[in-house]
Amino acid sequence: MNKVFASAEQALIDIVADHQTIAVGGFGLCGIPEALIDALKNTGVKNLTCISNNAGVDNFGLGKLLHTKQIKKMISSYVGENKEFERQFLNGELEVELTPQGTLAEKLRSGGAGIPAFFTRTGVGTSVAEGKEIREFNGQDYILEHALTADVALIKAYKADKAGNLIFRKTARNFNPECAMAGKITIAEVEHIVDIGELDPDEIHLPGIYIHRIILNAIPEKRIEQMTLKAEG
Repeated sequence: MNKVFASAEQALIDIVADHQTIAVGGFGLCGIPEALIDALKNTGVKNLTCISNNAGVDNFGLGKLLHTKQIKKMISSYVGENKEFERQFLNGELEVELTPQGTLAEKLRSGGAGIPAFFTRTGVGTSVAEGKEIREFNGQDYILEHALTADVALIKAYKADKAGNLIFRKTARNFNPECAMAGKITIAEVEHIVDIGELDPDEIHLPGIYIHRIILNAIPEKRIEQMTLKAEG
């Protein structure tokens, strides 16, 4: 089966709608599906709930969707690099559900595995535990966390075959596999597409069963989130 679409716009146009939940891969600006984010912005859909480790930076990544106020709620772990995010949150324009990073990853993984909820010690005794069921196991308190799924998942990979089998590159893998598994419809943005059979099965990081559509972005921007240089001498 050939899952390749000619453009990000074509891959999105018939599956996105207002009020959807969208899972977006990436960590900071590493491994973000930038072309798919741009295409999602251009569809004009609004009132989205976005699940992502963070919200990009001002005017790049998910920061573009915040700028156009297409996101009503963020389910995230770290949001400190985005001033527009901060402004909207402090002004009551954006709902935010802060989630510990490991818990967020497990929520997505569990959603993709069909596990509705799980217990974890992370967050016990903090505001994270407020309103959640607490149970004791082996003398320790655990809080119940519910899994996450998404109507659509947008992810980034390095290489794909036309059946959607994916290879990620180093740390750009990050949250992408978990988002892919949690999506009811998952679109992968990749830098290289090869024919079916060209990928060594032992090198495949995520099987194509989780991927419904593929688009090519052969020259991604790969912006550095914070450039830090050492002074000479």
